[in-house]
Amino acid sequence: MSAPAASPPTPSNLKRIVGASLVGTTIEWYDFFLYGSAAALVFNKVFFPDSDPLVGTLLSFLTYAVGFAARPLGALVFGHYGDRLGRKKLLVISLLMMGGATFLIGLLPTHATIGTAAPLLLTVLRLVQGFALGGEWGGAVLLASEHGDAKRRGFWASWPQTGAPAGQLLATAVLAVLTAVLSEQAFISWGWRIPFLLSGLLVLVGLWIRLSVDESPVFKAALASAEARRSEGAAEKMPLVSVLRHHWRDVLVAMGARMAENISYYVLTAFILVYATTAVDLPQQTALNAVLIGSAVHFVTIPMWGALSDRLGRRPVYMIGATGVGLWMFPFFQLIDTGSFPALLLAVTVGLVLHGAMYAPQAAFFSEMFATRMRYSGASIGAQFSSVAAGAPAPLIATALLAEYDSSVPISLYVIAAAVITLIAVGVAQETRHRDLTDVPTGSERAAQKAGVPSQSVASAADRAEEGSSSGSVR
Repeated sequence: MSAPAASPPTPSNLKRIVGASLVGTTIEWYDFFLYGSAAALVFNKVFFPDSDPLVGTLLSFLTYAVGFAARPLGALVFGHYGDRLGRKKLLVISLLMMGGATFLIGLLPTHATIGTAAPLLLTVLRLVQGFALGGEWGGAVLLASEHGDAKRRGFWASWPQTGAPAGQLLATAVLAVLTAVLSEQAFISWGWRIPFLLSGLLVLVGLWIRLSVDESPVFKAALASAEARRSEGAAEKMPLVSVLRHHWRDVLVAMGARMAENISYYVLTAFILVYATTAVDLPQQTALNAVLIGSAVHFVTIPMWGALSDRLGRRPVYMIGATGVGLWMFPFFQLIDTGSFPALLLAVTVGLVLHGAMYAPQAAFFSEMFATRMRYSGASIGAQFSSVAAGAPAPLIATALLAEYDSSVPISLYVIAAAVITLIAVGVAQETRHRDLTDVPTGSERAAQKAGVPSQSVASAADRAEEGSSSGSVR
């Protein structure tokens, strides 16, 4: 029994859906990045006051990395239920969890008040943040990808990706204003709490917008088809089982593709606050302003890269970004070492623009790798499991390398190594930009097509429910 055809949304509805994804991801990333900036600027003093300044920064970045450790678990849980129940419901839950945890961080007593219990509570709330973000990304990009058409999917799906620089922009802007108008003592005493408490208001806005959109038509059609198969007695495998059984290569491709993108981003936006203030003795405000302006440019260029991926393909644009980031690392630190704000701004902005060439096509690229009933799980697992090895330890590793060698050279080599891994991963993947998300062949059908046998004779309805497919399979 075939599923009903998924009717495409009108242009106005598509813009509203993309806007809802963008607002939600902006709030989620605001919460997540706010912690990273605060870890670099104030948490070492508020929650680890007995440590050496650089050691305190390492400890605060360690709690920062804990949030990444929870993201794979969030990807598994949200991916499973997102593939079973729908994208929209899980996105509402993730927004509530993230906003609640961030708001509570703003109310936390400090080390001076309750001792070691303070960093422990901070770590627990960071775990909740990571769990929520692990489920947010996949649902947000799929909601946009599955509503759009194949010809402009890269462009429309890139807009939720702009939530990352938008969240970074918002978090950095709030911190920049507070550090500018408050004394250092006032900011450390109570001012740092304000941006965390603002999250409560932002969540209410995000919920109002996110609840107004409809479920993906592609998902509704796949759900109707699955229900029809169940009524005929066909069993449906768990999404996670199907992904790991049939698409483990695609998961590895996604993980490898994330290495340079994830590591470079946190070096460019989080570690730079440490490097500029400790190694170059620049004021905190100067470093924050550079990240602020660079994030604004990043926001503007991501949709441009997404549109270019619709013309050239996901792989070429992604590889441009990975190559560019790797080549830019040595000039990046040399510019910062000059101590000049224009040079610092150039270093950050160029780095973020090149990062956007990877980040923009990523949403469509990963979405096109998996069939609808396992797409949330597959895309989330590939994206979030890599964050444990990539983004989570990136500021920590970079800070440790700086402390050990007192040089930026090992940090540059670290990012270059990640770029090489990404180039290999993307290089062995097939192009996906022409994929129709509603018509993905199964593994059995692909084998039959290669052998010249009609796919209908080898693939049953149960096969389609169990296997799905990936247009991103390695060559």
